Amino acid sequence: MPTVALFNINGEQIGELTLKDEIFGVEVNESVLHDAVVMQLAGRRLGTHDTKTRSEVSGGGRKPWRQKGTGRARAGTSRSPIWRGGGIVFGPHPRDYSYSLPRKVRRLALKSALSGKFNSGDILVLDELKLDQPKTRDMVRILNNLNVDDALLVTAEKDETVEKSARNIPNIKPLIATSLNVYDILAYNKLIMTKDAVAKVEEVFAQ
Repeated sequence: MPTVALFNINGEQIGELTLKDEIFGVEVNESVLHDAVVMQLAGRRLGTHDTKTRSEVSGGGRKPWRQKGTGRARAGTSRSPIWRGGGIVFGPHPRDYSYSLPRKVRRLALKSALSGKFNSGDILVLDELKLDQPKTRDMVRILNNLNVDDALLVTAEKDETVEKSARNIPNIKPLIATSLNVYDILAYNKLIMTKDAVAKVEEVFAQ
């Protein structure tokens, strides 16, 4: 069974915590990780780019010249796609780029990401993370005690005090356990989790 050191907010090791093998000890599947990241980034695309077809561009209300007798090719409108200023034939239009991977694949990707962090020794577990009031300075002090300057900070439940204290610190992102995702795990150097957050992740994603 994988085990990690358990720290307090002063950066002192106060024990060890045993992690579930089926969450933090699986073989890392890089192909599945790639698929999960591409899926997340696709879901973030706005898809608001648009081009005008021949029916949407302005002008072209009259026939440029008569049908016969000019020696030129017949033309019904100056907004034809082959004309300068005309419409676009196969240009992009607003669309939804999001798609979903099978549930088992998404679960495997998350487990692979967590196992990869464990294998590289980049998971830090805190006994608890409680602040009396929102203060960025206090959060910076805790991170300095842990010798961390780039991390995903995961709590079991939404904690506005922790969130407000951490959200203005560069390269630090607060997140709740149920919102844990592959992209954020891979995007940050360290993964800091409270003991309760670890229990929550194991409860939700071990199924």
